[in-house]
Amino acid sequence: MTFNDVIGQEAAKEGLMSMWRNNVLPHALLLTGPEGVGGLPMALALAQFLFCENKGETDSCGKCAGCSKAARLEHADLHLSFPSIPKPQEKAMSRLFVQDFRAFVSQTPYGTTYDWLQYINAENKQGNITAQECREIIDVLNLKSYEGGKKVLVMWRPEYLGKEGNILLKMIEEPPNDTVLIFVAEGTEDILQTIRSRTQEVKLAPIKAADIAEALVAHGQLEPIRAAQVAHMAMGSYTEALKLVRHTENDLFPEVRNLFNNLFTNNGIGIVKFTEEMAKNGREQQKNFLTYVITLLEHAIRVRYRPDGSIALPPQEAQFVEKFAKMNMPYESFGKMAEIVSDTIMYIERNAHPKTQLLAMTVKMQYIIKGKPLPNH
Repeated sequence: MTFNDVIGQEAAKEGLMSMWRNNVLPHALLLTGPEGVGGLPMALALAQFLFCENKGETDSCGKCAGCSKAARLEHADLHLSFPSIPKPQEKAMSRLFVQDFRAFVSQTPYGTTYDWLQYINAENKQGNITAQECREIIDVLNLKSYEGGKKVLVMWRPEYLGKEGNILLKMIEEPPNDTVLIFVAEGTEDILQTIRSRTQEVKLAPIKAADIAEALVAHGQLEPIRAAQVAHMAMGSYTEALKLVRHTENDLFPEVRNLFNNLFTNNGIGIVKFTEEMAKNGREQQKNFLTYVITLLEHAIRVRYRPDGSIALPPQEAQFVEKFAKMNMPYESFGKMAEIVSDTIMYIERNAHPKTQLLAMTVKMQYIIKGKPLPNH
């Protein structure tokens, strides 16, 4: 995994490389960011960089023996720790699942902890990083480097440590020479304060929509137009983008434009046809369509608030949003419509009758467009 393989996160990459160039890279790092922003890929890219025999200014070479071993997660001085489950006659230990973890990361580097636990058939078992594993980490890292260079521990999801994490405190505070500890967490609230205080946090931001779209196209997931739509719905998470890809069957914009044309022209026949056709789709497709409606409404709010700002959407959608934002409606109307659409998504998730919910949504949106108070409000 090179830094180039990590989607977006340019500020974090530059920050890490700056620390390296200035010889101030901490011996204990805590990478934090929401699910899907690339914490684990970033940690593995940094580990590969540390093992690289021909480092560049901003990335590992990706070709040397050190890079090849690190990319396969097989470098002798790369130690991995992650939530695991007990095996027969064994406590939960990462080393018992390392082959599975290599395969999982190779297939889904942006996979979630839930995905991982499902991958190893955890079912209802709780993932854990045990006290025994903590003691084993200390023993292993106190050994000499196998290949004569740095030793690197990547611990994915230290939130699963619990109080057992206190066993590692001395190791975190004073690790052996040439040892780097990289912890990857979704947040800090579930990590022991004693660990947090001994690490330097590097925050990973939600991934920019443009970077997600570029990655989806580069990896052959979608063509550019659909990739841009999915990227804006993904809310900064590449994991969420991949989920949306599985349920977004076609270009969403023409149907959105058709819906609002019917709403603004008070075309009852067109609105009924829309609800009938949309109700035939699966619930995930319905939710994705409505999520995209909310995305465009939010952009319209931004344009109304800052008309001179840029619109990070494909040309057709950007033109639609600009025109929509200039409609003769109160500023609050856009937010009210977004709230109604959001409520509709919630009802559909709860298995409410989709056609009824979609029709009720369009009626309420018509009331807002006409400036009338909503029924029962």
